[in-house]
Amino acid sequence: MRITAIASLAALLLSTDLSAASAAGETTFWLDQVDLKAIKQRRGVPLANLAVGGGKLIMDGKTYERGIGTRSISELVLDLHGEATRFSAVVGLDDSANDRKREGTVRFEVWVDDKQAADTGILKVGDAPKTFDVNLTGARTITLLLDDGGDTSNGDLANWANARIELASATSRRPTPYVARPAPMPKIASTTSSKPAIHGPLVYGATPGRPFLYRIPATGAGTLRFAADSLPAGLRLDPATGIITGQLAKEGTTDLQLKVTNAEGSATRPFRIVAGQHKLALTPPMGWNSWNVWGTAVDDAKVRAAADWLVRSGLASYGYNHIVIDDAWTSGRDDKGELKPNEKFPDMKALADYIHSKGLKFGIYSSPGPKTCGDFQGSYQHEAQDAATFARWGVDFLKYDWCSYDDVAQDRSLAELKKPYRIMGNALAAQNRDIVFNLCQYGYGDVWKWGGEVGGHMWRTTGDLLDMWANLDSVGFRQAGRERYVSPGRWNDTDMLVVGPVGWGPDLHPTRLTPDEQVLHITLWAMQAAPLFIGADLSKLDPFTIALLTNDEVLDVNLDVLAKAGGRVWSKDRTEIWSRPLADGTIAVALFNRGLDSHRIEARWSDLGLKGTQPVRNLWERRDLGNFDGGYAIEVPSHGAVMLKIGQAK
Repeated sequence: MRITAIASLAALLLSTDLSAASAAGETTFWLDQVDLKAIKQRRGVPLANLAVGGGKLIMDGKTYERGIGTRSISELVLDLHGEATRFSAVVGLDDSANDRKREGTVRFEVWVDDKQAADTGILKVGDAPKTFDVNLTGARTITLLLDDGGDTSNGDLANWANARIELASATSRRPTPYVARPAPMPKIASTTSSKPAIHGPLVYGATPGRPFLYRIPATGAGTLRFAADSLPAGLRLDPATGIITGQLAKEGTTDLQLKVTNAEGSATRPFRIVAGQHKLALTPPMGWNSWNVWGTAVDDAKVRAAADWLVRSGLASYGYNHIVIDDAWTSGRDDKGELKPNEKFPDMKALADYIHSKGLKFGIYSSPGPKTCGDFQGSYQHEAQDAATFARWGVDFLKYDWCSYDDVAQDRSLAELKKPYRIMGNALAAQNRDIVFNLCQYGYGDVWKWGGEVGGHMWRTTGDLLDMWANLDSVGFRQAGRERYVSPGRWNDTDMLVVGPVGWGPDLHPTRLTPDEQVLHITLWAMQAAPLFIGADLSKLDPFTIALLTNDEVLDVNLDVLAKAGGRVWSKDRTEIWSRPLADGTIAVALFNRGLDSHRIEARWSDLGLKGTQPVRNLWERRDLGNFDGGYAIEVPSHGAVMLKIGQAK
């Protein structure tokens, strides 16, 4: 869902005195006195002493004169300087959330020095507000978190009413926005090498009789030459480009060796081609999507540039092979009902051909509703016609966004949630072209349990991800427990990546995630076997971001052919450990620190199902750490991650 901040609210925020402080001699610090810029909020802006819509703070019919109106996901972290004694507040959904859709669901949490001190659980429209009363004696920090209840921010108009912090004395230092201590850059090994190497998935599936396109991801200095032994019938390899094309002649599995050669030598990699029905996306799809960078400002030139830079930056050489146009490309229909691209896309077939000429896949976007989220033409009641149009243009990937389908759906029953995706899934399957189907409906109805049965290959499991820590933390870690629904061709999509220059167009900014948060981001997505779609200006990626996106040992975990997604095996306060079994018999293990301070985290073999002495390798550093008996411990930075591979490969 894309919700733009209302200009009047922004003006109201600017007119608010953000630097107000308690009068001398008072022992109460009201939350509405905080600098509102310190509140990080996914959508819109928070307001002092007003609800998000601009009205009074009202919950369960009662009006509150003081407090903060906010929308999920939002977070405020305050430095208490050890001089606070108590926090209290009345929290809940504002009465204005009781609208026609009644879809607001939120969860308030209070964390004190990285330990949870209070939690409302999930509150829905109509639930009575809750009261917090938290002891802060001796505490250094307090984190006030409003989560989205596990779905989206829609309708999440919530209040921290009568929120205040009591101080030890009238001379106590007032709380101030928390400022994280400077942290060293995380250690990420460079992936640059002049020697030849092949990267990317070890398996690829396609349907016999349909166009086949695969670019061998390979690196190395100078001119590369490609070869493959025993390609299945119907396929051919261009030895100069490494692009495999043609049509598979029949069903079956072919195991072969890919080879790349340059002046410094050669490298091989095993590769399996699976020809059959329903064999698409056997590993999580990877590529680039226009939304997080350009939003509705996307156009033909920007998409062509993205294809150019995906190759030029070296990202295509590591398996990023999709170029996807998100919202804002349609312009209604012609007199035959055919979808029309708008003036920004003069020839969609020519654009697809350009992308295909580089060995890349072409993706596009639509909605099952009458309109897309950006208010452009959707596919409602034209599903078969649009699927045929997409196939004729050469589309390889469709992102299908729920958006306005609420306006035509009877309700959000499971049958109604499945209906539009089954219709389009059947329409795509009827085309003589392989098209990966990405369901985008934010996890409604536990889509991870049924997305595959309606023809989906990947499905969004959350609301939108923005470059904000609380947002990343919430949507990323809520995936624990959903890993059992992942299998080849069925992937949980935790949304597009928010690294590099982003902005949702046209004005861009460097990601607001810290370097450690970015490492955690990619680590968590790789552990989950999540699709990896970059949402950045590829022409402006710095060396750190390139290294982050091209660590082949991390990518190999993401693309592991066993297709067993990782899950949480241990947690304490704001630290946790995830593990993921790999096809070679080893285990990928990630140590996560979600807290404000660095923490020493120990991966114990007993928690991982291991015994005895085990070899440990740091994947981000691409370095063997040695053999360890019983476990391995390391200091993990705030909002950071360490990614390990443990065990002896078969």
